[in-house]
Amino acid sequence: MASARVLVHARRAGAGGAAAFGQSVTGVFCPAHMDVALVSCGLEHGHFLISDVPFPGSTVTVLKRPPFCPAKLGGATPGDREGQPGVAAAVAVLLEAACGHVLLTRRATTLRHFPNVWVPPGGHLEPGEELVAAGLRELAEETGLHLEPGTFSWNLLGLWEARLCLSPCEVSAVAWLEPPVLEAIAATEDGAEGSRSSPGELPATVGITELSAHGFRSSQIPTGILLRRAPAHGPDLERVSTGTKFALGRWRAGPGQGQQK
Repeated sequence: MASARVLVHARRAGAGGAAAFGQSVTGVFCPAHMDVALVSCGLEHGHFLISDVPFPGSTVTVLKRPPFCPAKLGGATPGDREGQPGVAAAVAVLLEAACGHVLLTRRATTLRHFPNVWVPPGGHLEPGEELVAAGLRELAEETGLHLEPGTFSWNLLGLWEARLCLSPCEVSAVAWLEPPVLEAIAATEDGAEGSRSSPGELPATVGITELSAHGFRSSQIPTGILLRRAPAHGPDLERVSTGTKFALGRWRAGPGQGQQK
């Protein structure tokens, strides 16, 4: 039996309801030729509400989708299945250490969706759970990091519309990435016209910690893996997810956009 989920609701000009698979939520708030909108979001009556006007307890932020969003292009959304009650809300934590490094995790090879893709820790909201609480819970479950109240600050970076309703991540590796590498990754955001990676003086490899049933192992991967774009066709590759690049771009924008979450 599937566990209860916090569903996404969209409201524009006072009307709306639960978001459905096959519908682009971002498309509700912007013209067809655009992929980004400024919205208000927050929890309301157990739903995660996205609205074109502020409401009590809401926060104004950016909502964005990838240009290749199947719903935008008129195709069926991957993962669509009969009996699905709606689109579930999830949270991802972009954790920045005091030294400026940011934590990413690599999804396990055995996962059905996006195997080997680098993403922040995260997962679905549970009923009655606030965004920060959900993020801290997922961070602890996936990495063992427990952040106590008063030891961190946080900001909402933005909303990203994923192509799939993902299950909570299973982690095969973790990496603390330095700011120059993170900025180069953000510069390769998939589908962003004119964006290019800026290798500069980047190291040839980055250090990661791989997890297995036998414990932990330090390893190196080519930096170029993290600068890959999503393939247009064929099997997916080990890369940084498009949504993660969006979040890193918001993080790179500075304190005015938020840098912790």
